[in-house]
Amino acid sequence: MTLDWPTLLPLIFAGLMGLSILIYVVLDGFDLGIGILFSLAGDDEQDRMIAAIGPFWDANETWLVLAVGLLLVAFPMAHGVILTALYLPVFVLLVGLILRGVAFDFRAKVPTHRKHRWNRIFFLGSLTASLAQGFMLGVYVLGLQTGPAAMLFGAQVALCLAAAYAAMGAAWLIYKTDGALQKKAVLWLRSALVFTALGMAAVSLATPLASPRIFDKWFVFPDLLWLSPLPILSGILFLWLWWQTFHLPKPGDRHAILPFLSLAAIFTLGFAGLAWSFYPFVVPDRLTIWQAASAPEALGIILAGVAFVLPVILGYSVYAYRVFGGKADDLRYD
Repeated sequence: MTLDWPTLLPLIFAGLMGLSILIYVVLDGFDLGIGILFSLAGDDEQDRMIAAIGPFWDANETWLVLAVGLLLVAFPMAHGVILTALYLPVFVLLVGLILRGVAFDFRAKVPTHRKHRWNRIFFLGSLTASLAQGFMLGVYVLGLQTGPAAMLFGAQVALCLAAAYAAMGAAWLIYKTDGALQKKAVLWLRSALVFTALGMAAVSLATPLASPRIFDKWFVFPDLLWLSPLPILSGILFLWLWWQTFHLPKPGDRHAILPFLSLAAIFTLGFAGLAWSFYPFVVPDRLTIWQAASAPEALGIILAGVAFVLPVILGYSVYAYRVFGGKADDLRYD
């Protein structure tokens, strides 16, 4: 392949879109996960959990907006195909995000006797958004099929992704809290890891079976050698993290951030596997990156805008996580 400008530009945008999705899954994954864990916590613990995500959750969702925006402007044909096939789960996702956004603020403003209602809505919105994302992932892996088997697989992946987000939320609470809530978070992480591992295994098994082309990329030399480190490293990280749950929290709160970083690494390895499998297609086995891309002239103009916007988003995110680092205090609105 000759890497001239018209060839390189779609690759750049595919990489930027993939990076945005990965960052969103890792960052918004933990605050969606904390919303899912809301149902297992007491009133005081719920306030601490909200404080653990309060400064970050809005900024985390910016990465989803960026990813969808890049898909729309850089790959309009793919945007049309994907959003048409996933119209209903996208609608459910937006409803879930709206519910949790409204509940996040209203629970702190309403009288105490109405707070439980908004806590339940926050949990419902977080769970709904997570399940919708998992369903979309499952259907996408199977090439946007719409048959009963694809729907069933999408539902299975939806449950497992919700568990993975719960694991991310528990890992974040281990880092951001202490005392009884931190110990509870360790138990939540241990339980959620089982379903997270099952979900990744299901996606890994279904991906090569969904397409003969992907099967050949996975199980033909030398591609098999290039891909093999991804599942091996993921398995090692899962086992290490499971072992760590029996030794946390440690004296002096040492290594409290490691469970979260380990899960982020597992998500990154899984994402790399999917990217390897589907390349060069942006719509599985239908549209390649270059077939779906906008004109090179348009991509050049868009790239100039992204070159300004992306550093701003990155800079703000890094700044926010530095300023609001450390253990979570009570979240106040006065």
